[in-house]
Amino acid sequence: MKSKTQTRTIFVLTLALTDAAMAGLAFFLAYWVRSWIPWPDEAQSMGVFSDYIGVVLVHIVSILGVFVFSRLYRLARMPSRIDEFYSIFASTTMGTLLGVALSSLLFKNSPLELNYSRGMILYGWGLTIAFVTAGRTMHGRIRTGLRRQGWGRGRVLIVGTGDVGRMIFQKIQSNPGLGYEVAGFAAINGRNGAPLGGAILGQAGDLASIIDEYQVDEVIIALPEATHQEILMLISECERGKVTIKVFPDVFQIMAGQVSIGDLGGLPLLTVRDIALRGWRRTAKRLMDIVGAAYGLVLISPLMMLMAALIKLDSRGPVFYAQERMGLDARPFQMLKFRSMRQDAEAHGRPGWTVEDDPRVTRLGRVIRRINVDELPQLINVLIGEMSLVGPRPERPVYVNRFRRSIPRYMDRHWEKAGITGWAQVNGLRGDTSIVERTKYDLWYIENWSLLLDIKILLRTFFNLLRSPNAY
Repeated sequence: MKSKTQTRTIFVLTLALTDAAMAGLAFFLAYWVRSWIPWPDEAQSMGVFSDYIGVVLVHIVSILGVFVFSRLYRLARMPSRIDEFYSIFASTTMGTLLGVALSSLLFKNSPLELNYSRGMILYGWGLTIAFVTAGRTMHGRIRTGLRRQGWGRGRVLIVGTGDVGRMIFQKIQSNPGLGYEVAGFAAINGRNGAPLGGAILGQAGDLASIIDEYQVDEVIIALPEATHQEILMLISECERGKVTIKVFPDVFQIMAGQVSIGDLGGLPLLTVRDIALRGWRRTAKRLMDIVGAAYGLVLISPLMMLMAALIKLDSRGPVFYAQERMGLDARPFQMLKFRSMRQDAEAHGRPGWTVEDDPRVTRLGRVIRRINVDELPQLINVLIGEMSLVGPRPERPVYVNRFRRSIPRYMDRHWEKAGITGWAQVNGLRGDTSIVERTKYDLWYIENWSLLLDIKILLRTFFNLLRSPNAY
């Protein structure tokens, strides 16, 4: 089996070759498209493709050069395809412009210059983005498959046995394509915590010996509430073992968006905490909600009608289930769902979490919960303005009153409308996960909102559903 260093080298080199091949293929296709399509004007004296070999090489080298400087060859174990597409789009644009500039200098007196600059730039740019994205997607799937087979597998030590440590362990176990193997855990302050499914190898003070004994390649410090001094001490212990060190951050510490400078009667002040969603941004978000919800309801109306009929046939009771939740400014509203439980599920008036194999869930309810179809009627809540497509998931009043007393800034998540999906959910924090961590992600979203972030969350939600309907 290949070592980590050898595997990484192979992955980077083959990815660069894939990018080069895709960029060259895009340029080749751009030549033929330019010949066939008379836009922006009729092509004049295109010549044969062999005349463009020099220009193609300049184009490829420019693209690869910009990719290198944009760090697109620093391979993440679990990359965000959406973020990678943004980077490919920007870097390909810069690389294309650089290629045009270099070609103008190197082939200044060439009769091909005019045709290339007018038509082939546009076609080559668009096709390069599409082909490179497709090539990288294919390469990423091959890398994931090879990591599943053990290529470049790294042994990981998780420091911390709390909720965050458990979450990281579960993430690694459920994603073998990451290429990680959990060697075990290091406990803090003599407390071993709850059973996690992995071995507790010792205490954090013995990190250096644990790393050496168990041949650890990477250490993940899962202690978001630790002080700076404690983190530094742990890092110092890890550095003696010569391993890669990663720290799960305290999201509260990185929650602020852009820092701005203001004044108070002439005294300079830094604004490090602000609400991003205000003014025209709120209007833009509402417009996106209206368009998205209306289009979604029209698109899925046949499915909703089918679900309504199946629910009526499966069990007695109404099609929809309206449950009180807390939304914007902690105001209650009735959140709609397809009914997935018996009509008398809360006959005693005591709300409770849904548990595995919950006897209150109907036969059809188990299916629609597994594929998240029960959430579709919330598009109606979005359309009438009670919810948003993206935002913190709403909780029931009884849980809000409980959490507000134990979780700092919990009520701040009600600064914005509740959402069908959210930043916490696309990062794996849903269901039976830490409310504290979910709150941190919700507050980060509120303070760093943008339309692009909403689009990214919606796309990630869609792709998560395609990969595994039960994973969201």
